[in-house]
Amino acid sequence: MVVSAKIDDAAVTVYRAPNRGRGAINPNWPQGFAFITETRTVTLPAGTSVLRFEGVAEGLLPETAVVSGLPDGLIEKNRDARLLSPAGLVDAYLKRSVTLRRTNRATGKVVEQEAVIQAGPNGGVILQNAAGGFEALACSGLPERMLYSRVPKDLSAKPTLSVLVESRTARTVTVQLLYLAEGFDWAANYVADRGSDGKTLGLTGWITVANGGVTSFPGAQLNVIAGRLNKVYSPPLPRSTPGRLMLKCWPMDITSTHPLWELPPIIAFEQEFAMDAAEEVMVTASRIDRREMLMYAPVAAPAPPPPPPPAEDLGDLKFYRVPFRVDVSAKGQKQVALLAKDKVAVEQLYAATLYQNNQPQPLMMRLRVQNREADGLGLALPAGTAAVFENVGGQRLLVGEAVIGDKAKDERVDYDIGQSPAVQFRAVVQERDAKSAYQIWQVTLTNARPFDAEVEMLIPFAIDPPPEGWERRGSSWVWRVRVPANDSVTHSFRQKLKDG
Repeated sequence: MVVSAKIDDAAVTVYRAPNRGRGAINPNWPQGFAFITETRTVTLPAGTSVLRFEGVAEGLLPETAVVSGLPDGLIEKNRDARLLSPAGLVDAYLKRSVTLRRTNRATGKVVEQEAVIQAGPNGGVILQNAAGGFEALACSGLPERMLYSRVPKDLSAKPTLSVLVESRTARTVTVQLLYLAEGFDWAANYVADRGSDGKTLGLTGWITVANGGVTSFPGAQLNVIAGRLNKVYSPPLPRSTPGRLMLKCWPMDITSTHPLWELPPIIAFEQEFAMDAAEEVMVTASRIDRREMLMYAPVAAPAPPPPPPPAEDLGDLKFYRVPFRVDVSAKGQKQVALLAKDKVAVEQLYAATLYQNNQPQPLMMRLRVQNREADGLGLALPAGTAAVFENVGGQRLLVGEAVIGDKAKDERVDYDIGQSPAVQFRAVVQERDAKSAYQIWQVTLTNARPFDAEVEMLIPFAIDPPPEGWERRGSSWVWRVRVPANDSVTHSFRQKLKDG
């Protein structure tokens, strides 16, 4: 058996969750996936051997794994889902002998005895002692520990992919492991600051990448893919991380008078088999101490990282390459810069879709950006959420938030940031002809602001006669009109109901 425990280099390309839309990333288990490329160095003996890649992504899909660089190829591959944990150890030692150690609280005397695990780990652990009696672990009222003679070979502390390989001679080779893995996702977030002139935006964008698994990829080449990718559904794999070992007991009374006790897991290794784990714990603790010390040390604010280069085409998708190495940490999220633009031309509108209403209704305040280089932008923009701010009396205040879809270069981008009670509309059907071929709409726009308001009304039906100079969107018309300050505008449309 050959164990590869170290990744020399890694590239992580993250795809968005296909059905998430523009909502938030699932913090418990992200619903997207990643294409991961790992470079490792392994030493193979002559003949047939089992090569174990430890530390692969938890959500690895074994059917997608490809190993290149093996001189004589591989025979089979297998995803090892059993992880080293209290629950995993109980499961591995089911029907096997362990040492049960108890300490007398009054005298401090330690007593050890052999026992066989008969049931567990779900719902508790049942042991059979040497005298043939049965008892539940942690129900004696005494401090208890279970000691294991050794760690089973097939129980790994990290998610593992095993492959059966053949090598004609002993050799050291560099291999690449490529695979798809679930449990990743990413989203785009934007911050827009309106200029004092109201005609420009300062626009910054960030990419948030989430890794929901237990495996970290330090110093990885990080990439993200924008666009909706068609992915065939496959049943979810069992998570590699086992549940906690929950030990439950009834107190020395009747069950109707006391709730169930829930005790923490109390599992230990023999010391000689736990040196590596103890060393890892000490290293982790020392890192925590250093982090706590750094929290109180004055640290200069780091310069913001440069945004990634422009998106590359990947079919009809967009490929973003982060230009510096990134730690894709387990159970964590990472933000990297997407764009930074100072002067993006913006237009403020008030928008609505026409429908019949007897009472005046507010219009949507809309900021419109044309994604063109001439207007200060001209980039492929991934779908995401934008927070819009304005400076009022020297204070930077939030105006609203908007969601946008994927936007290509030269496409219109609308930020709908909230309804405005100062600009309203009322639409009523005044009359219909005797043959029900036409009906007349009357629309009244009111502006209570001390400034003119540019209104964009989407009219979702055919107008007769067709208006001249209006924008056509599919089967709808767009009515653009300027409503003077503290004034109103009234207009009538004739809707064509049927031909003839």
